[in-house]
Amino acid sequence: MSALKLAVFFATKQTPARSNGEANLLFTASAAQTDHLPFASLLLGTSAHLMEFDASSCAGLYLISERNILNQPLSELSADQLPGCVGMFPMIAKPNMDRTAADQYWRDVHAPLALEVHSAMTHYYQLTFVHRFFGPDLDGLALCCFAHEKDFRERMYSSAEGKQRIGEDIEKFADTARSPRKVVATVRPHTA
Repeated sequence: MSALKLAVFFATKQTPARSNGEANLLFTASAAQTDHLPFASLLLGTSAHLMEFDASSCAGLYLISERNILNQPLSELSADQLPGCVGMFPMIAKPNMDRTAADQYWRDVHAPLALEVHSAMTHYYQLTFVHRFFGPDLDGLALCCFAHEKDFRERMYSSAEGKQRIGEDIEKFADTARSPRKVVATVRPHTA
């Protein structure tokens, strides 16, 4: 099942102003320093008020399609069902593959492999970028979720062979040289 949402990326850790009581999710990088990261926070939701952000207040605004691979859609999770740690992996498709083919491979081939290899993962979502209003040109964002950051850091892969298989498979659909680095984050409800 997929759902259309708006994604707002921020270069700094910030809590956007609250208004109108509409529920969204705020992902915030867990790193103390964020200058080296492609973004420091992400606001994800369905509120039309998210369209009010512009290039002077944020790093990117996108229309995305959320695909829940493991667990319920993000918008259906209560605060106590949210994961403790989210590894966010931005993706740019391989230059010899169009976006549709890369997305299809990501969904149909890579997702089942990820579920097999990332056995400690509690939630898994693929965000496909449908439209870029402004910001870096991205094709997708994987949300690999774990109960705790320690699980993400120490139990991401079920084996060394699994880690190698994931790396080799990502090379088949993603441009790993151009795809921005991962962001490790926490997530919480945010009323915006």
